Amino acid sequence: MGDTTDQSSSVPSNVDEKWNKQSQIIGEDKLRRQKEIDEWLPITGSRNAKWWYSTFHNVTAMVGAGVLSLPFAMGPGCVILVLSWVITLFTLWQMVEMHEMVPGKRFDRYHELGQHAFGEKLGLWIVVPQQLICEVGVDIVYMVTGGNSLQKVYKTVKKDKDPIKLTYFIMIFASCHFVLAHLPNFNSISGVSLAAAVMSLSYSTIAWTASLHKGVQPDVAYGYKASSTPGTVFNFFTALGDVAFAYAGHNVVLEIQATIPSTPEKPSKKPMWRGVVFAYLVVALCYFPVALIGYYTFGNAVEDNILISLEKPEWLIITANMFVVVHVIGSYQLYAMPVFDMIETLLVKKLHFRPTLILRFVSRNIYVAFTMFVAITFPFFGGLLGFFGGFAFSPTTYFLPCVMWLAIKKPRRWSLSWIINWVHLHYSRRHADDSITYWRVEEYHNSSQYLQILQISNKLGTNTTNKNSSIPARLEAKALSVLCSNGSSSSDPKILPSPAMNCVLNRWWTRNERSNH
Repeated sequence: MGDTTDQSSSVPSNVDEKWNKQSQIIGEDKLRRQKEIDEWLPITGSRNAKWWYSTFHNVTAMVGAGVLSLPFAMGPGCVILVLSWVITLFTLWQMVEMHEMVPGKRFDRYHELGQHAFGEKLGLWIVVPQQLICEVGVDIVYMVTGGNSLQKVYKTVKKDKDPIKLTYFIMIFASCHFVLAHLPNFNSISGVSLAAAVMSLSYSTIAWTASLHKGVQPDVAYGYKASSTPGTVFNFFTALGDVAFAYAGHNVVLEIQATIPSTPEKPSKKPMWRGVVFAYLVVALCYFPVALIGYYTFGNAVEDNILISLEKPEWLIITANMFVVVHVIGSYQLYAMPVFDMIETLLVKKLHFRPTLILRFVSRNIYVAFTMFVAITFPFFGGLLGFFGGFAFSPTTYFLPCVMWLAIKKPRRWSLSWIINWVHLHYSRRHADDSITYWRVEEYHNSSQYLQILQISNKLGTNTTNKNSSIPARLEAKALSVLCSNGSSSSDPKILPSPAMNCVLNRWWTRNERSNH
């Protein structure tokens, strides 16, 4: 009996032992597969970068084609440019510090830090859409910029009356990316990034020295270019977008830091911060002379790409434009690498594709073709800068680092760190709210004036819709829309909405009836 009991009791122990061994084998297989995938992905594939790698990576990421639009933004953006340099240096320091804030863990990607700050799902939805808009938007803009620069070189050399369309130059520029896009990881594009950083410093120097040599232009004006309030407000926000685009390096800073080796004794934040400081010194040497001297030379008549304003000497303009081409080739790859990482992570980890060269070849070629197609469809260089800068770069550069710092670090209330972050966030929010409120008040005030004139003209029996009228039809339409959306405006004793509304409706109906017949 005793032997039987011993044998029966030994059976479960043997089963448990086999189960533990199988679980251990499965766990080791998962870890091995995870390690293989991490070594294959672009961001975590190589971690042997030096501190100076971060210098030229950050210079390439920041001193892009946006520096050429800074003189165009200097009317309302001079103070903003200096403040942005200080603020973004502070937020970049926050990003570098948060990279290894959890012992034994590195936040190699922007969205990983967002997930730690806001939660797994919420952090993903907050960070990833904005980061993708920034990085894909930059690549599209650089497609247009590269094509524009190549076209400028061709026009300067050939002087043809029937020049080649911009579409073909964008396709020529994109052709090199169908090759360079297959470099496997960040460290493999270090040579391209270094060349791009040197070119950015070179064409920035050419831009401001050529402007200085050209001298102040006759009849130069430094006031606001727009004559109307809406035009001034629009130009102001476009300038904000241009400046935001000029400081867009935060979107790739964690990915750059992920390539630097790190140990508890020598964390990666020290060499990374050293590289960032040197990079920001180069940024200052590029941005401030170009912006200030370019605006001083051409005033508010400067083009959204200062190299277009500089037409002579021709050989210098050709050289500068070719430098721009080389630079945006490197910048495109720098911003595309995190996108490649997201695409390949999705394909391998979520859709369970095998990490092969064929998968990388197909996915990256599709991405390059997509950015080329969008650039050909929307070749608006200045408009793209302002749109992407105002829409996506501001949150990822100015706001999210401060919010994540407060959420993760939780600085003591009324401490210096707490005050700086909250003042920055509060000022940014109030500035946006005040700008929107000012816009609405001005529009309402102008429309109210139009309504008063319409009302008076209606009583006097004058026709305000003829050619000599000071109130054209478009202003009547604006007044009508304001009245329809502000039914409670009768509280103002100077405005009588009902008679004015009848006046506008009568004229509107009469004009429509005549056009129909």
